[in-house]
Amino acid sequence: MTATPLTEENTSRTVTTKDWTLHYNEAGQGHPVVFLHGSGPGATGWSNFSANIPPLAERYRVLAVDMPGWGRSDAIEGGERDHTAATIQFLDELGIEKAAFVGNSMGGMTALRLAALHPDRVSHLVTMGAPAGRGGPGLFGPGDGPSEGLKVLVRGYLDPSEATMAELVDVMTFRSGTDREDLARARATAAQARPDHLKNFLEHLQRTHQVGTSATDSEIAHISTPTLLVHGRDDRVVHFENSLRLVSMIRDSRLVLLNGCGHWAQLEHATEFNRLVTDFIAHH
Repeated sequence: MTATPLTEENTSRTVTTKDWTLHYNEAGQGHPVVFLHGSGPGATGWSNFSANIPPLAERYRVLAVDMPGWGRSDAIEGGERDHTAATIQFLDELGIEKAAFVGNSMGGMTALRLAALHPDRVSHLVTMGAPAGRGGPGLFGPGDGPSEGLKVLVRGYLDPSEATMAELVDVMTFRSGTDREDLARARATAAQARPDHLKNFLEHLQRTHQVGTSATDSEIAHISTPTLLVHGRDDRVVHFENSLRLVSMIRDSRLVLLNGCGHWAQLEHATEFNRLVTDFIAHH
């Protein structure tokens, strides 16, 4: 009997925590693996990890959550975007004691902070294109100004058209590939569906000059969770030197640096990425 293919809709779930109603996608059984998406316009758990959820769900219980302020989750008006607290509430409401965390970019920042502040809740830590704490170059690269990718990301919040989203796909990847238009269309549709998310993100960015809350260098240096760092050599959003810095700070860590790869390693090199993560969780 052929299994029904996993889709965004048939894996869609909603949970109400103490502070939020959060949308997430869930599939599979076994040890929980929580995917945390990046900060781009139209980003959701499914859009960031659609190439990873089905393969990993063959072995693990996979959950890809939309953070407050993204996707179909609650909006945030003002205040700090504490994704660490939101994630802990998510785990508590679903009765998950400990999980592996896989975070891309902003999601990597959240995963690092979780491992630093709540080590008892994190069994494995995987980041892709994550900024390196508060002392690293982050989204501003080797120079003083915002990275090329961050500039396009902000433009996508100001103008969530398919044309702008196509530019976003181009800067997030080393090679856009044949699915460029499909990715751009999906991002534009998701972004345009929630103008409140777009407005609130831009207001938050203008007020704080931050897309998320980073762990401090001292907190990162105390992470003892087994950690896999993945970074694209050609990342134009968060420079790969961030992960070089992280691997020097986290004692039980290893780094995979991929040539011909941009900011979305999990999509551009999906087969290799899925194998790396599956083996890492299974053997550490």
